[in-house]
Amino acid sequence: RSFVLKGRTREWELGKKTLIMGILNVTPDSFSDGGLFFDRDAAIEKALKMVEDGADWVDVGGESTRPGAAPVSLDEELKRVMPVVEALSKSGVVFSIDTMKARVAEEALKAGAEAVNDVSALSDPAMAGVCARHNAAVVLMHMRGAPKVMQRDTAYKDLVGEVFSYLSERVDYAESSGVERGRVMIDPGLGFGKSKEGNLEIIARLREFASLGLPVLVGASRKSFIGA
Repeated sequence: RSFVLKGRTREWELGKKTLIMGILNVTPDSFSDGGLFFDRDAAIEKALKMVEDGADWVDVGGESTRPGAAPVSLDEELKRVMPVVEALSKSGVVFSIDTMKARVAEEALKAGAEAVNDVSALSDPAMAGVCARHNAAVVLMHMRGAPKVMQRDTAYKDLVGEVFSYLSERVDYAESSGVERGRVMIDPGLGFGKSKEGNLEIIARLREFASLGLPVLVGASRKSFIGA
């Protein structure tokens, strides 16, 4: 099946091949590379290298969402990401902003972001409106609880059913808030409130999520369940 995903100023055709999203953590404490790209110049160099290596776009985040991570203030998150996204925009790099805060999304979209990757699936009451106004592509992810506590309870009666129902409801919410369906992606949230076995079950049953008729984003890279 094919799907044309609409971003703020461009479109991606999905179906012929899998698109690759490069992850750029502008944080001191992310789970696999915390601190390596906290410096603006190092972050920009890494983004350019990912594009050279084949990334279709780069996802920039200034707040770690690793298990146990504490929240970051609005001012601190803006301080971390804005110099980087402004430089990437000038360099012609296609990028999304990974944030749960509407204000951060707004500023990044103004600076040139094509998409918003929201691990809280539009929990900020202002986020859907920001995405709709800027015609941004949006990633809606499943996460049970906040990153600080999400791995304390990873038991589900029906894991895939619960994740599917949640994502379906958030897609409906996004649409009712003015976000076009053609701009929405879903992410079952590997590692976000899931056990090793749960992550593997989701991967084995990814086809079921495709029945929502939307692109599925899978963030498995470097996560601990692979080694386990």
